[in-house]
Amino acid sequence: MNTIILTIHLFLALALIISVLLQRSEGGALGIGGGGGMMTGRAQANLLTRLTGVLAAFFVATSLMLAIMASQSRKPQSIVDQGSKPAPSAPATPSLPGPPLGR
Repeated sequence: MNTIILTIHLFLALALIISVLLQRSEGGALGIGGGGGMMTGRAQANLLTRLTGVLAAFFVATSLMLAIMASQSRKPQSIVDQGSKPAPSAPATPSLPGPPLGR
């Protein structure tokens, strides 16, 4: 289930990026150029604006679903529940140095 939602999430991210880049900006930087065609400029802007909004809503929904699913797979932990660990009874003895390795 996680993999399916993650795949949908990635496709939504790509579609959202494309729909934002296709919109006509005030400076006309990356927007779709040219007037003619099937749709007028205003209808095209309305369609792309609505498409971007719908894609953004689905993107947020899949983000929340992935976050909820990830939090359910982890067990809640508390420092208080772990208790205190016993201290080591004797300190570790240092090991003797070995022969030099460089010669």
